[in-house]
Amino acid sequence: MNSLAAYIFLGVSLAAPIGPVNAAQLDTGIKNGFFHAWIFGLGALTADILYMGMVYYGVGQIIDSPLVKIILWSFGCFVLTYTGIESLLSLHKIELNLKSGEKNRLRRSVLTGFFMSLLNPLTILFWLGIYGSVLAETAKTFTGNQLIMNSLAIVVGIILWDTIMATISSGARRLLSTKLLKVISILSSLSMIGFGIYFGIQAYHALF
Repeated sequence: MNSLAAYIFLGVSLAAPIGPVNAAQLDTGIKNGFFHAWIFGLGALTADILYMGMVYYGVGQIIDSPLVKIILWSFGCFVLTYTGIESLLSLHKIELNLKSGEKNRLRRSVLTGFFMSLLNPLTILFWLGIYGSVLAETAKTFTGNQLIMNSLAIVVGIILWDTIMATISSGARRLLSTKLLKVISILSSLSMIGFGIYFGIQAYHALF
């Protein structure tokens, strides 16, 4: 039981560092509320589980090839830069949503979360590196069933962090002024654009 608790905490720790996905989830919660932010996180988690499965079944080497990395850096650059710019252009929606309760489609939130995590090179390198190491270490002392249980505990930790982020963003939406929410949204958008530019530079260096 203590072991599972440790892996749940590991899941929270892995999901917590601020990156483009967390910035986008925060922005989604500010604009559309708790449920949209939570669904966004579940979309991102779906991509995480996909990569976990690939590493678990030993196909992570495909993702680790130079050509695939270049493609992923490039797609990550496009998706994050586009999402950040689109977020900046939709700042007025914060005011509209707070006044009228306008809701965007949940499908868009879950798909955005999924593709942002799927095409985020940091997510890929993270699962190849950290999760691969966790699997290797765990396999020394545990059976296959315990590996699956530990992996599920990591997923539970990620869902827990997803809920915390959705609560924080929706709470800020209710408690803070529209002006301050717009400032936070701008910072989140600039963070996404910054990561996008970084990924573009990495793609350039990998290609040339």
